[in-house]
Parts: sequence; C-alpha cells; structure tokens
Amino acid sequence: MKKTENQLNNRSRVGMVEKKRICIVDDEPDIILLCRLVLEDAGFEVHTFTDSLLALTNFKPDFYDLVILDIKMPNMDGFELCKKINEIDNKTKVCFLTASEMYYETFRKKDHCKTDKNLFLRKPIENDELVKKINKILEV
Repeated sequence: MKKTENQLNNRSRVGMVEKKRICIVDDEPDIILLCRLVLEDAGFEVHTFTDSLLALTNFKPDFYDLVILDIKMPNMDGFELCKKINEIDNKTKVCFLTASEMYYETFRKKDHCKTDKNLFLRKPIENDELVKKINKILEV
C-alpha cells in the first residue's frame, strides 16, 4: 500500500524535536552576535533585537521559551521591558545578562518580574557556561 504525502509529512514531524526559542535584547550588537552564534550552535532558535521598544512591539505571547535582557539600554531598560513582557505573557521565562550584580538588589526592590538571582547572567560569560546556564533555566 502506497503512503500518501500527508502521512509521510506527519510521520516526519512526529520524529522532530521542536527547538526552544530564545529572544535576546541587548543594545550591544557584538554581544547579540556572539550569544546568537553560540546558542544557535547549541540547537536553539534565536531572535535578536538591539532596541527594547522594537523587541516589545514584536513580542508574541506563547512564542518564546526564554527572553534574555540586558538591563541598561536606551529607550526602555531591561526591568521595564520585563514588566511589559510579563503583562503580555507571564509564562515566558526572563533572565538578565548584565555586567553588574548590583542590579539584582535594584531588581528585588522594584519586584517587576518573577525571577531569582539564578536568572542573572554576568557579562562577560564563557560560551560553554552560557549554554549550560540556558539549558538549566529551560530544563533541557
């Protein structure tokens, strides 16, 4: 018996593992490029924005598994962007990529997002450490 094209397509989709989607928002293009290359190489689907307002405009509920935010950005800082993202979709995990740990205390006082200290990644970060932490956050 000959299988239909539809049956073959459905069969191939069943065996496929859906890639985890990550959105990175940072006003430094070099940081975005490096993170994107490392995470794509590790098997993630990565979308990037250098402008926080553009990222917010393009944010889709139930689309990203993780959003990685720089904190200090023009137009809208990472804390405010996190708050707005949570208003749209409170299930998406958010972590911060920052050069300063002092932001964690600032964050705790503002209480904008549902996150903990483990979701603060320090710049600079080694490639393998970035992948390891992202895998842990996403429970991959």
